[in-house]
Amino acid sequence: MDETVTAGPPAPDAGPGQGYLPGVTPELPEDPAARRRFLELTGVPAEMQDRMGPLGFSPLAAKMGLRFTHLSVDLVTATVPVAGNEQNMGLFHGGAHLVIAETLGSIAAMLHADGRPVVGIEIGATHHRAARSGTVTGTCRPVHLGGTLTTHEVVMTDDEDRRLSTARITNMILDPGRRDRRP
Repeated sequence: MDETVTAGPPAPDAGPGQGYLPGVTPELPEDPAARRRFLELTGVPAEMQDRMGPLGFSPLAAKMGLRFTHLSVDLVTATVPVAGNEQNMGLFHGGAHLVIAETLGSIAAMLHADGRPVVGIEIGATHHRAARSGTVTGTCRPVHLGGTLTTHEVVMTDDEDRRLSTARITNMILDPGRRDRRP
């Protein structure tokens, strides 16, 4: 059976990660098998799950209904429903664009860093047009893949493939052996 995280309320018997309910943060499962299943439902293939960071998936991205559709160093894509992610004017929230960009850019940087931790150091976006319904697709491509810094461009589009926003995110790849020497 093909299971997906869907927009709208979860099935009555759905557990954590079984469905998307706007405004409700799903609890990330602590049980390793349940966590693997949750990650699969969000579009993370089994072979990539160990590379997705300590939580495996952002609780905020899960709350928004984000589902990955492609994961590689050169391309990360995901979709997010507009429903449940609007601002008070009924438009897809500008902050949601940045959550998509941060999530995709950080995951792309983690895939490039091959196990080393990454942290975001800069993000910015330009909004081109609004979305009122449907699905927003984020497409993340590298601009620079270095040993210390990565920069990615993330383009958000609507169901008609019209550009909604363009974001740029820079991540720093940390040296796990280095400690902060501040008092």
